[in-house]
Amino acid sequence: MPSSPLRLARSLIPALLCVLAAGSHAEVRLAQVFGDHMVLQRDQPINVWGWATPGRQLTVELAGRKASAQAGADGRWTARLAPLPAGGPHQLRVHGDGEAQRGDILIGDVWLLSGQSNMEWPLGPTDTGPQEVAAPQNAQLRQLRVPLRASLHPEADIAPAPWVVAESGKVGEFSAIGYHFARQMLTTQGVPIGLIDTAWGGSHLETWMRRDVALADPDLAPTLKALPTDNADFAKAQRERVLARVVAWQPGLPLQGIDAKGWSAAGDLDLDWPTLQAPQEWEGQGLADLDGVVWMRRKVELSAAQAAGTAELHLAKVDDCDEVWVNGQRVGGLCGYDQLRHYSLPAGLLRAGANWIAVRVTDTGGGGGFHGDAATMRLDTTAGSVSLAGPWRARVEQISVADGPTANDAPSLAHNGLIAPITGLALRGVLWYQGESNTGRAAAYADGFQRLILDWRAQWHQPDLPFFFVQLASFLPLQNNRPGHGGWAELREAQSRALALPHTGMAVTIDVGNADDIHPRNKRTPGQRLAALALHDMGLRAAPATGPRFAGAEVHGNELWLRFKDTAGGLRTAASGESLRGFVIAGADQRFVPATARIDGDRVVLSSPTVAAPVAARYAWVDNASEANLVGGDGLPAAPARSDGWALETQGRRYPQ
Repeated sequence: MPSSPLRLARSLIPALLCVLAAGSHAEVRLAQVFGDHMVLQRDQPINVWGWATPGRQLTVELAGRKASAQAGADGRWTARLAPLPAGGPHQLRVHGDGEAQRGDILIGDVWLLSGQSNMEWPLGPTDTGPQEVAAPQNAQLRQLRVPLRASLHPEADIAPAPWVVAESGKVGEFSAIGYHFARQMLTTQGVPIGLIDTAWGGSHLETWMRRDVALADPDLAPTLKALPTDNADFAKAQRERVLARVVAWQPGLPLQGIDAKGWSAAGDLDLDWPTLQAPQEWEGQGLADLDGVVWMRRKVELSAAQAAGTAELHLAKVDDCDEVWVNGQRVGGLCGYDQLRHYSLPAGLLRAGANWIAVRVTDTGGGGGFHGDAATMRLDTTAGSVSLAGPWRARVEQISVADGPTANDAPSLAHNGLIAPITGLALRGVLWYQGESNTGRAAAYADGFQRLILDWRAQWHQPDLPFFFVQLASFLPLQNNRPGHGGWAELREAQSRALALPHTGMAVTIDVGNADDIHPRNKRTPGQRLAALALHDMGLRAAPATGPRFAGAEVHGNELWLRFKDTAGGLRTAASGESLRGFVIAGADQRFVPATARIDGDRVVLSSPTVAAPVAARYAWVDNASEANLVGGDGLPAAPARSDGWALETQGRRYPQ
C-alpha cells in the first residue's frame, strides 16, 4: 500500500536530523604543524591549536600538562600549556569531538629556516652530502619541510607534511645549512633540535613581509592594492600582463595559431626574430615573469677545418630544460637549471660555412634561459673553439601561467602561505639566508630587512627572538669585478646593517662561494658559523664568532689606517705568508684603486702610489670577494666594509626593479 505524504515526511525526519547533526559536527583536528615526531620549544608556554565543532569544549594533554579550550564560531580553538623542560618522547592528546593524538613528541629547541635557495638547498648534493647521508644520525634531530605555497591572503594552516626524524639515508632532503647547524647545536647542548624549513628558491625579501608591513611601504603598497581577490582573477591578470610583454617584445610575431615544428631546421628562418643576449636569463631582457617555452637560435660560420671531425657543443646552464638541434638534427636535451650543458656532435654533422644551432628552452618557474659563465658557452672543434656567447635570435612559442600566485608575484605572498599559519608556535630563533634576488635594489634592502626582523618578532610575541643570517657568499666571474663596486657588495652591507638590532648575528661566507654557481656546495661552513653565533648569544661560547669587523679609519699622510674589532687575538691572512688582499682606496675623486696593505696590530695600513691623499677605503667590496683574505686569530673571515658614506650605485632603485 503506498505511503501517504504525511507518513512519508514523518519517516524522513529522523534521517534529516541525522544529516543536520552530521553537518554541525566536526571531528577534532590539529593544525598540520603538529605531527608525529615533532619538536616543541622548551621552557616556553606551548600553544596547541586546531579545529572542531563550534562551541565544543576540548582538553589538551601533553607530558602531564593539561589545558582546556573552546572552539569558536569558525571552529578554531587554541589551548595554552605550561612550559616543559627538554625531554620526551611524549604523547599529545586532544579530547572533544572524538580524539586526536600525535606520538613521539620531543621538547627541545625549534629553529625556523627561511630565505631562498641556499637555505633550501638539500644536504644530499652538497660537497659532503654522500658521507653525511650514509653516516649514523641522531634521532633527536627532526625537520618539517613546509610545502611551498603562495597565497593572496594569510592562510590558517600549512599544507600537509610530515616531521622527519634524522636517520641514515633520510637526511639527504634536510636543509643542508639547517642540518649542519643542528648537528653542532646537538653536540654542544644535548637537547632535541627541530627545524621548520620554509625557504623558497629565488624568493625576494618583500614576499616574506607581512601584508600590513608591506602596505606601510610606499614602494610596495601599489602592487598589493592592485592584487585580485582570488586565484582565478589573479591568473587571468597575470596572463594578460605577460602576454602584453611578449607582444611588445616580439612585435608582429603571433603566439596563437603557430606551428613551431620547423623552428629547429637549418636555415635563415629567424631573420625577423628579436635577440636575447646569452648567457643571461631573459627576465632582465624584456621578458619579465615569463614562464613557458622560448626558442633560441644561433647561426655559426665555420671553416672547413672547424667543420671536419667530431665536436663538443657547450651551452652553459639552461633554466630549466632544453632540447637542442644542430643543422636540424636533434643532439640532446636535459632538465636541471644548475647543470652545465655539453653535447657531443658526430663527424659529418657540421658544415663548412653556415651552421644553425636551435635550442627549445622550457622554463617552469623563476629565471629562464641560458645562464652561467660566458666561457662555458662555446663550440669546441678539432680546429679550435668558437664562442657562442652574445646575441641569439629568440621567439616565444608559448607562455605558462600558474593557477594561483607564486612567491615573487607580489609582496607578502610567501608570508601568507608559509609564515602566517605557524606564528603561534614558539621558536628558539630564526636562521635566514636570502638576498641574491635583491642585489639589483640592494640599497633598499637595509631598511626592509630590519623591518622584517622586527615584525617577525612582533608576530611571535618574542621581542628578543634571535635572528641569525648568512651574508651573501662570493659569486660571479672574478674578471667581472670592479674594485669598490658591485650590487652583491652593496647587498652584503645592507645585510650587515641589521646587526644594529639586538640578538642578531651574521655569518660571513665570502670565503666559501663559487664564481660559476650561485649555490656553493660547501654548506657545512655557514651552518657551523650560524651555530657559533647562536651559542655565543646563548652564553655557551665566549668568543663573539663574528670575524674581524671594521671599527674606524684615520688618515696619516698618504696612508689610511683602518681599525678592527673582534679580532680574536689578532689580525692575519687566511694562509700564512701570503700578501694581504682585498683592499682598495680612493681620494676625493671617489675612484677606487687596489691598495698595498699591511697588518699592524689590530690595524691595517693602506697606501697606493696613485692616491696621494686617500680619504676612503673599502674591503672585499666586489661581487666576488673570494680573493679577500683578512681573518681574525680564530680564522673567521673579516666582513666586507667601507669607511665612506658615498652614495651607492643601487640608491633609488625600488621594488619591483
